Amino acid sequence: MKKILGFTLLGLVLIMTAYFLFVYFVPYSEGIRSGELIKISRKGVLIKTWEGEISQGISGAQIFSFSVLKDDVIAKLKEYQGSYVKVTYIERYRTFFWLGDTKYFVTSVEKENSPHLN
Repeated sequence: MKKILGFTLLGLVLIMTAYFLFVYFVPYSEGIRSGELIKISRKGVLIKTWEGEISQGISGAQIFSFSVLKDDVIAKLKEYQGSYVKVTYIERYRTFFWLGDTKYFVTSVEKENSPHLN
């Protein structure tokens, strides 16, 4: 009886570990988006995460919401607030509450020239 319980618990731990590793390390998609950086904020009650938004339309009808994990990317986003930016991101299958609110995670950011002001 103890062996069965031990194997069952071991199996559950292995399945949960495999699920966590899959969700964390295997991206669903990768891509690039550009637009005006309209928001970057640190939010949460117990666990603070960095969240941002990019407006991809002239009237703000298309908003791309994302989360950020890397400190150097957060610093650049703070610097580029209100500017036209191009972000590289990964989309995960799911997310965990301590990583961020969205499934989209920005990995790098570059300042771009706005096509609306040319």
